[in-house]
Amino acid sequence: MSNNNTKVWLITGSSSGFGRNLAEAVLKKGDRLIATARKPEQLQDLVDRYPDTAKAVSLDVTNAIQVKAAVNEAVKAFGQIDVLVNNAGYGLIGALEEVSDEQIRRNFDTNLFGAINTIRAVLPIMRQQQSGHIINMSAIAGFTNELGFSIYGGAKFALEGVSEAVHGEVAPLGIKVTIVEPGPFRTDFIGRSLDRATNSIDAYKPTVGKFLEFLEKIEGTQPGDPEKASQALIKVVESENPPLRLVLGKYAYSKFRNKITSLTAELDAWEAVAANTDFET
Repeated sequence: MSNNNTKVWLITGSSSGFGRNLAEAVLKKGDRLIATARKPEQLQDLVDRYPDTAKAVSLDVTNAIQVKAAVNEAVKAFGQIDVLVNNAGYGLIGALEEVSDEQIRRNFDTNLFGAINTIRAVLPIMRQQQSGHIINMSAIAGFTNELGFSIYGGAKFALEGVSEAVHGEVAPLGIKVTIVEPGPFRTDFIGRSLDRATNSIDAYKPTVGKFLEFLEKIEGTQPGDPEKASQALIKVVESENPPLRLVLGKYAYSKFRNKITSLTAELDAWEAVAANTDFET
């Protein structure tokens, strides 16, 4: 395929999980890829298999200097950036009272501010091109949170809020934004990518403890197929009218719909009180 027919992707967190599966799918499709990871040597097999279309770059998304360098590498290598996938991130489970200050800040730095760093670095390129697609990997916890995910889900909620506004800001510039909300997929999220609170308080075992037990129980048997998710993301990028939100998996769809139903019922129940707080006109 000629360069005119292919897209250039920049995927953060390409060494494992969704990022790795998507990187494989993008390269197999024939597109070009800047694959990033804290340890780029973990991506060498991709470069060896696709020497003309894959480039591995070292990137810690919390380091703004590295982010700018990675974006510059992408433009130097392939001349453009068509798709940014903010995939780098990790979970943190624990009651709000159990997690440490350092854990809170580090999780927000990666899951929220890291994504903001890459978006801000890529937008000047996409504005100049008058085209591009930003895909922000959230989670169903970023729309309807779980007990024990107050910080992780909170960071994803914030990313979704940023994404909604940016979606409107850049639409007239030819740039698209999509938020991806997966449920449980068979990646290493629960294992390697899930941090646990430094403290343990017995009072939270019936709530946070119960959710942790659920996660540990489904480890290795999660219903979501990462390869199918990657194909869904490629379809979104190829769509003329991509969604602002892409909910992945039946578990996530059920949780999403249940929250909509709950929100609507609560809104209706309190409308007479809450809506009647304006000045009389």
